[in-house]
Amino acid sequence: MREIIAWLDQRHVNFEAILTSAVVLVAAGLGIPVLRRFLRNWLNSVQARFQLADVTISAIVRSVTGALLVIAALLILGAWGIALAGLWGLLVSVIAVIGVGFLATWAMISNFTASFFLTIWRPFHLGDTVVMLPENMEGRVTDRNLMFTVLREKDGSVVNVPNNLFFQKMFRVVSSG
Repeated sequence: MREIIAWLDQRHVNFEAILTSAVVLVAAGLGIPVLRRFLRNWLNSVQARFQLADVTISAIVRSVTGALLVIAALLILGAWGIALAGLWGLLVSVIAVIGVGFLATWAMISNFTASFFLTIWRPFHLGDTVVMLPENMEGRVTDRNLMFTVLREKDGSVVNVPNNLFFQKMFRVVSSG
């Protein structure tokens, strides 16, 4: 055993971290399935009293299992000296970037879809005068693309109206041509 420890020390491998990781992995490997079975049996026994659906029980068991696996992973990372504060910062940054990406994607997809439905239903045509309510913004439709409908106001200014606003707000078609 001393030879193994000496060999690990020569290669700058922390024996304590390896031992801690092994203990956590064995405990998680043996403990989590036992806790899953116990939790599922307990939830099945109280299912009628709390009116729990089978889907709800499965979701609870999966959530608890996932939380226990995350705790085990964090314990192993801590044993190897990985700073959890930096990990939390990275995780929050990644979630923020994904959230902004979903928001931008949602806006684009909603405008593309609205453009498709505007093409099918044709509530107005090029050259029609449209009034957006309740703002009373009025302009003649000069163009429409996948993202915007272009309105030219009486003073000559151009307003790009996102296509999805025609499904979120009321508008009035005043005249043709």
